[in-house]
Amino acid sequence: MLHVALRKRRGDFDLDVLIRAPTPGVIALFGRSGCGKSTLVNLIAGLLEPDEGLVRLNDEVLYDSANRVSVPVERRRIGYVFQDSRLFPHFDVLGNLRYGEKRAPRKDRSAPIQLEEIVELLGLRALLSRRPRQLSGGERQRVAVGRALLSQPQLLLLDEPLASLDVARREELLPYLERLRDQLAIPMIYVSHQFDEVLRLATYVVLLEAGAVATQGDLAEVSRRPELRALVGPDLIGAVIEGSVAQVDDASGLARLRIGANEILVSTNGLQLGQRVRVQLLARDLILATELPRSLSVRNILQGTVVSTVPDDARTRQIEIDIGGPIVIARVTEDASRELRIQPGSKVWVLVKTVSLRGHVFPASRETSRPAE
Repeated sequence: MLHVALRKRRGDFDLDVLIRAPTPGVIALFGRSGCGKSTLVNLIAGLLEPDEGLVRLNDEVLYDSANRVSVPVERRRIGYVFQDSRLFPHFDVLGNLRYGEKRAPRKDRSAPIQLEEIVELLGLRALLSRRPRQLSGGERQRVAVGRALLSQPQLLLLDEPLASLDVARREELLPYLERLRDQLAIPMIYVSHQFDEVLRLATYVVLLEAGAVATQGDLAEVSRRPELRALVGPDLIGAVIEGSVAQVDDASGLARLRIGANEILVSTNGLQLGQRVRVQLLARDLILATELPRSLSVRNILQGTVVSTVPDDARTRQIEIDIGGPIVIARVTEDASRELRIQPGSKVWVLVKTVSLRGHVFPASRETSRPAE
């Protein structure tokens, strides 16, 4: 468990947060620029001194103003990856990685994270003899992550590590971060203002707004909360659910996912039988019916029960539907809601176009996945 309760005033900006997040996993700090994300991670790392508060990771207290405890930066065993890689230009990739090893506490020099493991996990084998100037932005960030991990941290901080990369380089790096999440039992705090990054990586989400926690919880819960809508807008609101691959048909290019009491078809996209995946169903893409639809081109028809219906704006309503465990969200007009008599307890069918799922299907975290069946 990571417990952070900190206050810090900097000029006209006040930070006052309380976070209790499970570990290991990826704790995403998400919010607009200027909401306090970088200030918070610098306080956790010890690069800034809080005005008051507590930082505790599992059983170790890193900061406690009440008891005058403040572990020095170099003894907190926190790896930090910044927006720019900050590699040593006079070292090659191997030299930069070795520097990380030298920063490990002496008792951990033969620790669980080994150089060969990091080279393989981050795909660095072909880059070891290159200097930083010979690397792409994504490659430099992979080396920076590897160097931080080889210092044997008990916590890894990533402060918008993809912010300086173009879309292609971001897509190149994200699978490596997913691999680290799934194969290393190191808690990570991932700072971002891009929700698609949070969607792919996070196991726990903390939404920050003007120096305070707007809401927090696991990704499936936060994805449905109104506080998220205020940050990302109505078009990106939707349920994030997990399921397992029940069938792969390479001929059609489709895979069948078992989610709750239903199944949906998605593009195979390299998926394997039995693999757990995370799916985002955007509210704007869902269509509701109160009778079983027939003779439609839509392949995904999920049966469920309405849990709640609340006003979304002056003309639409937000409908939450239980599809046999997971909860999904649909947006319908007020007129449609009245005509269909949609209310809590109503039986409905949720229609989802397979093509609308493209770009919203990702591998799920092995550490936190729970059976959806």
